[in-house]
Amino acid sequence: MRVLLVEDHARLAMTLAAGLRQAGMAVDVVFDGQDALDHLAITTYDVVVLDRDIPGTHGDDVCKALVAERSPSRVLMLTAAGSVQDRVEGLGIGADDYLPKPCDFTELVARIRALVRRPGASSPPTLTHADLQLDSSHRIATRAGRTLSLNPKEFAVLEVLLAARGVVVSSEEILERVWDEAADPFSQAVRTTISRLRAKLGDPPVIETVAKFGYRIAD
Repeated sequence: MRVLLVEDHARLAMTLAAGLRQAGMAVDVVFDGQDALDHLAITTYDVVVLDRDIPGTHGDDVCKALVAERSPSRVLMLTAAGSVQDRVEGLGIGADDYLPKPCDFTELVARIRALVRRPGASSPPTLTHADLQLDSSHRIATRAGRTLSLNPKEFAVLEVLLAARGVVVSSEEILERVWDEAADPFSQAVRTTISRLRAKLGDPPVIETVAKFGYRIAD
């Protein structure tokens, strides 16, 4: 899951980003509205966690731009302006959810994941293939009833491949969906993670390499 966090308070932004990464999300952080728009023009995010009162382009205008462009990114407004009227205004301009600050971090994580599961989002809460099952809500993957001990990156890569439903996913796309912008595009991170994931999934093999194209869940 790829998340864009737009928050002008650097310490809070870094704390939230660290927590979201610990929860298995790839997180890019920006501190003003124009930088947010620049990132959104290049990368498609699953969720944008957006403070309303940010420097440069106002958070409301960032949200309106996403709505106007029919962006698939879901918008969670996270802001100190938490009155009922503020929430009504935020939802009225196109935000998918609204959470006042300060908030409970576990609730923030739950709401982000709930946004991704909404109709029209990228994937349902539970993904299955033969005897393999992945529950994104509870972060549990099992095969033939056996719980798999996956680290956050392994879990996220498996989630991307299962959500593709047999369609080939390139290494570049996996890198974009699972790692954040700090990742080295020339690293072997994807290949190494796929190798570890295959070992943990066991036999018969689940992940197929398609030469020169990428990876997919085998038929």
